[in-house]
Amino acid sequence: MAARVLNVNVGVLGHIDSGKTALARALSTTGSTAAFDRAPQSRARGITLDLGFSCLRTALPPRLGEGPGELQFTLVDCPGHASLIRTIIGGAQIIDLMMLVIDVTKGMQTQSAECLVIGQIACQKMVVVLNKIDLLPEGKRQSAIEKMTKKMQKTLENTKFSGCPIVAVAAKPGGPEAPESENPVGVSELIEVLKSQAYLPSRDPSGDFLMAVDHCFSIKGQGTVMTGTILSGSVSLGDNVEIPALKVKKKVKSMQMFHTPVTYAMQGDRVGICVTQFDPKLLERGLICTPGSLQTIHAAIISLNKIQYFRGALQTKTKFHITVGHETVMGRVMFFSPAPADFNEEIQENVFDFEKDYLYQEKYLSKDSSSSENKENDQAGEVQLPRQQWALLEFEKPVTCPKLCLVIGSKLDTDIHANTCRLAFHGVLLQGMEDKNYAETFLPKLKVYQLKHKEGQVERVIDDYNVIGHSLFKKETNIQIFIGLKVKLSTGEDGIIDGGFGQRGKFKIRIPDGLKPDTKMLLTAASKKKSKAGKGDTAKEDESSKNDSTQTVTISLLFKRYVFDTQKKMIQS
Repeated sequence: MAARVLNVNVGVLGHIDSGKTALARALSTTGSTAAFDRAPQSRARGITLDLGFSCLRTALPPRLGEGPGELQFTLVDCPGHASLIRTIIGGAQIIDLMMLVIDVTKGMQTQSAECLVIGQIACQKMVVVLNKIDLLPEGKRQSAIEKMTKKMQKTLENTKFSGCPIVAVAAKPGGPEAPESENPVGVSELIEVLKSQAYLPSRDPSGDFLMAVDHCFSIKGQGTVMTGTILSGSVSLGDNVEIPALKVKKKVKSMQMFHTPVTYAMQGDRVGICVTQFDPKLLERGLICTPGSLQTIHAAIISLNKIQYFRGALQTKTKFHITVGHETVMGRVMFFSPAPADFNEEIQENVFDFEKDYLYQEKYLSKDSSSSENKENDQAGEVQLPRQQWALLEFEKPVTCPKLCLVIGSKLDTDIHANTCRLAFHGVLLQGMEDKNYAETFLPKLKVYQLKHKEGQVERVIDDYNVIGHSLFKKETNIQIFIGLKVKLSTGEDGIIDGGFGQRGKFKIRIPDGLKPDTKMLLTAASKKKSKAGKGDTAKEDESSKNDSTQTVTISLLFKRYVFDTQKKMIQS
């Protein structure tokens, strides 16, 4: 019987030139078809352009299982270049344990910070590797390592990785040009730390098969090989798999894991799958799955959280780079929250309730974005924030993805040299919209409303039960659609809009319980003053109305309107 192999996927992340590929090479015992910068442009530029995969095999520690077996670390070398962040996000979703590689001579840099943010979203455990210790002067080496270790501990203090191991190494002493005879420093200690951090990842072979393909090539006479990591389910020889991007189904002819033939692979495994021939150029990367199990969507509802290091507010109608599953597309966002009465209500995880009403937000609500209208509440106490917020994402082109997948919103067009985090928010895809005409067929089910508040003034009294108002509507407004809506006077009376009056946007209000005597006196006195001031001098009339602003009776009209209601009905409680 073959010895048991426990596979743990380790992401190697960090800023460009921190020595990630050299570290992966120093750790590896076997390279896959997508290992160590195989792409010619990667070698020419001296940087990693895509995810690289290799593996390290060691004896299985007794705490991870009884009997003989091997612990296999699949090393996922993620590019550190700023423009390749979407590749890193794709890589992070298949990682069980993360190695954050830091150039010990430079410390945390912009992309190392972004990698840390991605790690917090997608990974459970982390090891920090201080690389290039050979560049430190020998006499000051130990104190410099201790200083950087303390600095990193402080940086990680308020993250989920607080107290994680920090290991100092020199993956390639002397740099890239040094002879291969130069032995790496600290790598055997790092392997022991990795073994101590390894855990039994939760693997579930049930459910639909889904695999993230990162490399594709053909073998003459055998077929086309797709290599990648299984995200869910399992696959066996002879199974049919679908390639949604090409809209084709293919039969699995053979499989390998790091050059070893296998007949079965499951969630978390790194595998090469050979299928009947197709042009590998058509699928550089993407997803393959159980036929019919993936959705191709044009829009989505997601639950979301702002990334704390992103500077500035998240505004509705803004465009972001949206990474959904393993694709990155441009998308426009609309933020919304529970109705204010439900701010503190417990929200069921990973479920969206279409029966509830939601409040439209001009921007994502957070402590740092609390607007000026909340300043007064802020002085009185904490601004109340909802437990959960959501966004409607509308994509510029359709994306194929699994349900409940990770979504990350970024501003990748930000200057890559600016010392700022480009990752804005992350969340979970709760509901995808597959219909191209989702605006007509789906969005009307989404009950997101806006609160509208209009103010006008009472111009004059007709009798005890009727007044004329102005300045609530524009001249061209169709007042007919407002007839029957309730209004409130600043003096306390409730009224109902009864119809238009003349051609200038004026209107008639009926007061069912009648005007209070004080209100009637106030309005009668004001209109007498106006009529006196109005005889021949408009300037005087304006001056008079300014001076009498204390006597103005205002009219308030409050209603809510559902954003996606095609009839644009106005609703009052």
